[in-house]
Amino acid sequence: MLGLRAVISRVYRGEISADIVGRPKLWYSISGLLLALSIAGLVVQGLNFGVEFRGGSVFTFGASNHSIEDVRGAVQGGGAHQAIVQKAGGDWRVTTESLSSTEVNEVKKSISDDLGVPAAKVSTQVVGASWGGEVSAKAWQALAVFMVLIIAYLSLAFEWRMALAALVALVHDLIITAGIYAWSGFEVTPATLLGFLTILGYSLYDAVVVFDMIKEVTKPLGPTSKITYSEAANQALSSTLVRSLNTSLVAILPVAAILFIGTTLFGAGTLKDLSLALFVGMIVGTYSSICVATPMLVQLKEREPRYRQLRENIARRDASAKRQAKAARTRAAVTTADGDDVPPGGSEGPGEAAPNGGRSGGGAEAAEEAPVSVTVRKVVQQGPRQQPKRGTRQQRRGGK
Repeated sequence: MLGLRAVISRVYRGEISADIVGRPKLWYSISGLLLALSIAGLVVQGLNFGVEFRGGSVFTFGASNHSIEDVRGAVQGGGAHQAIVQKAGGDWRVTTESLSSTEVNEVKKSISDDLGVPAAKVSTQVVGASWGGEVSAKAWQALAVFMVLIIAYLSLAFEWRMALAALVALVHDLIITAGIYAWSGFEVTPATLLGFLTILGYSLYDAVVVFDMIKEVTKPLGPTSKITYSEAANQALSSTLVRSLNTSLVAILPVAAILFIGTTLFGAGTLKDLSLALFVGMIVGTYSSICVATPMLVQLKEREPRYRQLRENIARRDASAKRQAKAARTRAAVTTADGDDVPPGGSEGPGEAAPNGGRSGGGAEAAEEAPVSVTVRKVVQQGPRQQPKRGTRQQRRGGK
């Protein structure tokens, strides 16, 4: 536990750089699994559209002393066949199929007789199916306009590759959020659509922050650069990772309070539809901007000729440096084995002082760096060492 806390602390301080860009298969696998579960939920469960979309009648009244079974029985006793009962604070909200004016009055009378609520205190709202269809059409139009504006903005401010990566991340967020709505059975209302548009804007903001940093870091890259585009992009992502996580955490906390505390303790009502969309969308949006949009952008950019050439140049230089180092180690090992010469810094004997005053270690170093197939033979001097007499300068020149 302490080790995990230390690692998280180092990541938070920016001391550890995670290789997010270099693991696209991992992130794509996670996203693929989430998308598969979400699509299965949409196909099997389907979305629970509210009365604003499918049409119906809504009865709102206060009867805090009665249970949900009592309220449902009173409404169905008035002639309603489909009754969805929800607790909104101290009031009950019951949604039924579309009822005529006579049927609405019968339901109000049944509520008044069974629950002791005056008919004047029962609020009713009748929504036609045509109005719900119009709301759905307007929602799809708003979503289409939003997507077009996003593509246009990113294409002009950055480039089409960034626009494509951001668009894929947005669709990714929409499908996963809708799938969670399907599995949870939460009602889809106009507030839910507002939450969907909000999370799209939030996800776009996070992606733009990351893309702007990547654009700034990768701008100086040229044919002689020492890092590839993916390595530079990963550095840019690591520098903005803590900022993205902090922003997401600060934004999620109040939304989580509305979703888990407000709806359970205070009966926030329709706010739970909005809060669920925001809660799920913020988490998924942060994940997609970091682990989906950025790796996809890097893969698209790496296909450009200049960045592909940069990667080839770096690989060529690395291979050349490795070959030179291997050749140098092989020459040193062979020279030591022959005994005719000694690598720089070595000596003929194990105890002789080197010219720089240090002890000789050339033979040992060559033995460590030599390949396994090379036999290293150490030459050891036998008997006393005979040094020639220096004599005078004239004798050394050949004079007498």
